[in-house]
Amino acid sequence: MTPPNGTGPVVLEARGIVKELGGNTVLNHVDLTLAKGDLKVLIGPSGSGKSTLLQCLNLLHIPEDGQLLLDGTPVNFKKKTDLYQLRQKVGMIFQDFNLFDHLSARQNVAIALKKVKKQAKKQAHDRACEELARVGLSNKMELYPAQLSGGQKQRVSIARALAMDPEVLLLDEPTSALDPELISEVLVVIRDLAKAGMTMLMATHQISFSAGLAHEFVFMENGRITEQGVPSVLLAENSGSRTRDFCAKISELTGAEA
Repeated sequence: MTPPNGTGPVVLEARGIVKELGGNTVLNHVDLTLAKGDLKVLIGPSGSGKSTLLQCLNLLHIPEDGQLLLDGTPVNFKKKTDLYQLRQKVGMIFQDFNLFDHLSARQNVAIALKKVKKQAKKQAHDRACEELARVGLSNKMELYPAQLSGGQKQRVSIARALAMDPEVLLLDEPTSALDPELISEVLVVIRDLAKAGMTMLMATHQISFSAGLAHEFVFMENGRITEQGVPSVLLAENSGSRTRDFCAKISELTGAEA
């Protein structure tokens, strides 16, 4: 397989993904390819299928039709071992953090290492400390979620995903639940991961940030990918793209530049 951006071998590929929820077709034959080192950004109006696509790529939603390939190998949706293997290699970051309130930051990161990877307590906790330091939380390891800001909680959730050594990281509006002054601390972590070559697919409305970092914008509408390409091309003044129109409206609301 030839990577779309030439950045590396294809890691995760979706072919003809169909998903129905509540009797409605939320994803309508969606194709998407992620090559090693890619950062692709999903944008589009609410209800376009962005979150559902991310959850199908992690198999939190099982598609009605279509195929996923991980490192070129088809994933059997009906085989539990395939599901577990994919979820270990394809990490997911949610907008609402999903931390355990009764566990410290360090324990939140370590628990999956112990339960899923069967690591010894010391090994898991040492790795948790390493990943929390990576996201700038060395001095917050023993604090509980109630003692952390929203930005700190999201960084704990990123550290938890990184500790599993994923090949791909999926991020579903990772800053949407944060106060404006806390957004930058999460974006700094995402920028550092991108520079380090982490393969990522992120749904976000942080257009200015994404335009300077993403290899590709992927625009979704009505359950389909309707445009995709290099941000500088899609956002060019004379592009006439749906992506540019959408981003301009977001900029009007936020006061940011597209």
